[in-house]
Amino acid sequence: MVVIFAYTELLLLAVADVCLSYRQARFSYLKVKYLFFTWLAVFISSWVVYVQYSSYTELCRGHECKSTICDKYRKGVIDGSACSSLCDKDTLYLGKCLSTKSNNQVYSGSWGDLEGVIKCQMGDVLHYVLGAEMEPRKEAALFDKPTKGTSVEKFKEMVFSHLKAKVGEQANLVDLASLVLSVADGNKDGHISLPEAKSAWALLQLNEVLLMIILQDKEHTPKLLGFCGDLYVTEKVQYTSLYGVSVPWLMELWIPSGVRRSMDQWFTPSWPRKAKISIGLLEFVEDVFHGTFGNFLMCDVSAGNFGYNDKHDLKMVDMRRIVPEASLREAMRDRRCEADEDCVYGTDCRTSCDLTKRRCTPEVIQPNLAKACLALRDYLLRGAPSEIREELEKQLYSCMALKGTTDQMEMEHSLILNNLKTLLWKKISYTKDS
Repeated sequence: MVVIFAYTELLLLAVADVCLSYRQARFSYLKVKYLFFTWLAVFISSWVVYVQYSSYTELCRGHECKSTICDKYRKGVIDGSACSSLCDKDTLYLGKCLSTKSNNQVYSGSWGDLEGVIKCQMGDVLHYVLGAEMEPRKEAALFDKPTKGTSVEKFKEMVFSHLKAKVGEQANLVDLASLVLSVADGNKDGHISLPEAKSAWALLQLNEVLLMIILQDKEHTPKLLGFCGDLYVTEKVQYTSLYGVSVPWLMELWIPSGVRRSMDQWFTPSWPRKAKISIGLLEFVEDVFHGTFGNFLMCDVSAGNFGYNDKHDLKMVDMRRIVPEASLREAMRDRRCEADEDCVYGTDCRTSCDLTKRRCTPEVIQPNLAKACLALRDYLLRGAPSEIREELEKQLYSCMALKGTTDQMEMEHSLILNNLKTLLWKKISYTKDS
């Protein structure tokens, strides 16, 4: 019996020893596993922070932009209504970086009591050329025109010739040149100095600034508040996308495109407010369609280019891809092609390829209105009142089907645009959102 108890005790001790060894081994394994995953998490976090920081420092170079502009200002090369505030008084402040391209710096900011958006061109940028990537072409020298000794009359001739090449001869060029010269006089003393002329000339090469001058009295165009060299300050738009929601870029990688489009449509204002914003976009299409100073083409009709204020009035956020029709026709006429896909400017201005000549035709296939209606289709139909949904859908699809040059379908264009605006206004005219 004693022997049995002794063997049992030894057996229990052996089992306990095995269990202890197993626990120690398991604990050691868990410890190693924990340390591994902790290290992996730290590594991934560090990599994400590094990538974000590298991306930020590459995209956000506002300090370089300010340094370059202020250096030119202090040397007397350039001048403008915002120079003193930016470089001497420090009352023009660059805040949050909004840049999406390193050579086009965009910042939210403040100018005294005013909130605005500050835009600056990085590099020796003098003018834009039409190309698929919409990138500015770099010149050898910055702010080299007009040269010293240029008279005011000669500068006026330079402005007139530039505008003629940009918007074509059909526009009222004398009045447009006068508008440009009034903006060039930054201190409003009735005279244009050589530094002011150099700033104005650099700005005049930018499509967005030219359009702001042309549409300065229009409701849906942000105001040009001031400039210094080719840095300019515009009115701030409260909501900077027609629809959509921002998500962390890591999540963005894993969201399917179909789900992403649905998510974008969930995060929108109420339908009456969407209708009011949409009317604003249709009115903007009217503003750039055969206006006093020519016709302009909207070559990127994506949601991020349109915003709205707290009253749900549409405001343009980015107009760099709205170009004079005359400039686009001239550029496309010189472009070689093998297929229609070679004849695209931006994302939405398309012409066809003449296979006999291997050249792009100058006529844009779709007018602005058709592209605007495509952008508004899902936006307006989601949540639309049942009593107008069928008619609204019919009108939107008729609008999207518009083809041909503006001269050929001007009457049809006006009829569809007015019918669509009328339908929307009738539905919201008695609501608080109107």
